[in-house]
Amino acid sequence: MFASIFQVVIVKPIFNLLVAIYAILPGHNFGLALILFTIVIRLLMWPLVKKQLHQAKAMRKLQPEIKKIKAASKGNRQEESRMLMELYKERDISPFGSIGTLIIQFIVLIGLYSGLRTVVEHPSAIITSSYSWLTSLSWMKQLSGNIHLFDATLLHSVNLTKSALVSGHVYWPAMIIVIASAITQYYSATQILPTTKDTRSLKNILKDAGSGAKADQSEVSAAVGKTTRYFIPVMIFLFTVGLPSALSLYWLAGGLIAFLQQGYILRQDEEEMEVIADQPTKSKSNRPVVSAKVISKKPITQTEGVKITKKGSK
Repeated sequence: MFASIFQVVIVKPIFNLLVAIYAILPGHNFGLALILFTIVIRLLMWPLVKKQLHQAKAMRKLQPEIKKIKAASKGNRQEESRMLMELYKERDISPFGSIGTLIIQFIVLIGLYSGLRTVVEHPSAIITSSYSWLTSLSWMKQLSGNIHLFDATLLHSVNLTKSALVSGHVYWPAMIIVIASAITQYYSATQILPTTKDTRSLKNILKDAGSGAKADQSEVSAAVGKTTRYFIPVMIFLFTVGLPSALSLYWLAGGLIAFLQQGYILRQDEEEMEVIADQPTKSKSNRPVVSAKVISKKPITQTEGVKITKKGSK
């Protein structure tokens, strides 16, 4: 039952959106239609992507404050967690804010893969699995009369139904797309992952933990992020190298568009920060200071209060 619901609610709409773009695109090239489909999906997800990138940018900015909290908590994990939660709340940051976007991207990928596999195995599915209003379009009527008119290539150069590895042989046009998609994902991940110069590798952290040393959660997270930027491209390569190159083309187009989107949003954030920095001091004084509010919890004594009062009176 769940499979049929997923097919109706997810797979079929995604597949029909791709077919609609293919049917109305001049030249009716499936590769170009897939690229345009990727652009449309990324534009529809723009609000979620923008929120995700703002969260990622904010987390990168918080790395110095997180280090201060780590030093101030002196190994007290409960106190460190409390201070981190206060910091996230003060800066309006959700550490898990990007999960929703990732889930949606994964669902789209599953739906697209299911649709592409159907077309690769049975090209006539582009007619039989489409909505009735799509089959009434002039190009779709021509296809229903002669399915061999279906052009499953990228600009008549790359057969998108073939995988990069076919029976032990390399199909280089597809292999180039697979490699390019993996490289693009690496740079896209590097663009937003938090980085610190003194981040230890996950291997060294686990090695020290095996010797009895306590692993710091923030340090582990940074190490995992550093590993992820290499792990994801490798997994994409291994996952797509044996699949129809249409899926690799989707990864490549999506990675390039994501890289451009991220660059635009991150530059926009920098410009907004510069505008805030140029505002008068009075407007900036109302903003909370994390280092004073979160890290310093020691109450001011009466003696210190007198000193501050006398200093202020001068």
